[in-house]
Amino acid sequence: MYQVTQLKNGLTLATAEMPHMTSVSLGLWVGMGGRYESAEIGGICHFIEHLLFKGTKKRSARRISQDVEGIGGYLNAFTSEEVTCYHSKARHDRLDELLDVLTDMFLNSKFDPVEVDKERAVIKEEMSMYLDQPQHLVQELLNEMMWPDHPLGRPLTGTEATLDATTRARLVDYQRSNYVANRTVIAAAGRLTHKELIAAFSRYAPRFPQGKCVQFVPAVCPQTGPLVRLVTKDTEQTQVALGVRTCSRHDERRFALRLLNTILGENMSSRLFQVIREDRGLAYSIYSSLGFFEDVGTLTVTAGLDLDNLPQTLKLIMHELSQMAKTLPGAADLRRARDYVIGQIDMGLESTDNQMMWLGEQLLGYGKIIPPDEIKQHLAEVKPAEIRAAARDFFRPERLSLALVSPLKSADGLEKLLEIS
Repeated sequence: MYQVTQLKNGLTLATAEMPHMTSVSLGLWVGMGGRYESAEIGGICHFIEHLLFKGTKKRSARRISQDVEGIGGYLNAFTSEEVTCYHSKARHDRLDELLDVLTDMFLNSKFDPVEVDKERAVIKEEMSMYLDQPQHLVQELLNEMMWPDHPLGRPLTGTEATLDATTRARLVDYQRSNYVANRTVIAAAGRLTHKELIAAFSRYAPRFPQGKCVQFVPAVCPQTGPLVRLVTKDTEQTQVALGVRTCSRHDERRFALRLLNTILGENMSSRLFQVIREDRGLAYSIYSSLGFFEDVGTLTVTAGLDLDNLPQTLKLIMHELSQMAKTLPGAADLRRARDYVIGQIDMGLESTDNQMMWLGEQLLGYGKIIPPDEIKQHLAEVKPAEIRAAARDFFRPERLSLALVSPLKSADGLEKLLEIS
């Protein structure tokens, strides 16, 4: 199903052939993101993402949208800590048009000075919008705590100061120096063949620049005990984010963590949801999630609740973490978690979008495509003792950070609630 070709200039083409579909999803991926930025240029990858939609030598910003939406497709992009992706989707016979628009944006964007200034203002509005959302603010606060003085701890949008300091010349130089062929993946999924993608892309391939791009700074944290940080804000709910530093996406413990997270808080049948929402009604929103990077990872428990329920909720969360480290998961719990995760993988990969995302994430994250069946086999082999061992490895005081956005005036005393007994 998956085929990969690396061209002479280092650029990688990958396809997931889905002949039963009527669409094709196309992604232009580059292995650059927020963690590659120094403090002085924070947010530059996100800034570039915006500007690639603002006009090329042959297309205005409006025409970029029209040339995709006018054939019944859509166009979007995202910037994360380690990758940036420009992606589109349309009927399968429109592959050539999608390729032409994406490569034109990537190779020929003008970075018009007027557009640079306008988009700088737009991003500042985007930042204000996020800061007005307590759920987003608490996550940024948690990242800053978990990865102090490090790119992983800084917002992907940058700050007003870094945006103001980012000139057109710096944007152009950064893109030309780092968005290079050997860090680029063209991923396509849907009703196409690998040969079709190679043929369609052949005229664009020589135009992708080569070069050496910046490397990221490894993440380290000298934490010795639980950390707590509070932003006092007049909100109706207290937003809680409890972060646990875990392992990288290359660590074999990630499979046990995936099942642990499902048992703990990923869905409505999880322990946290049942104990905190269903049994006691302490929170409307309560769940846990995982994040993996090249060298580190996170497990985050987030909740939105009434301030009066905060102490009891924290105690219950810590109790569940302690139980994961003390006792083996039961056979029924493990079976349900495994079936849930495998089911989510299978259902997700039914869409051309998700297949395209799988290609890009796998190739930039691992340097190869790991077949879904191989991942499912790893999950099937996880033993109860491995889940408990992962909990013991990571649910430790020196790995815990608690962030809150709340009407609470002081965080005094909350650190004592972060005890894993």
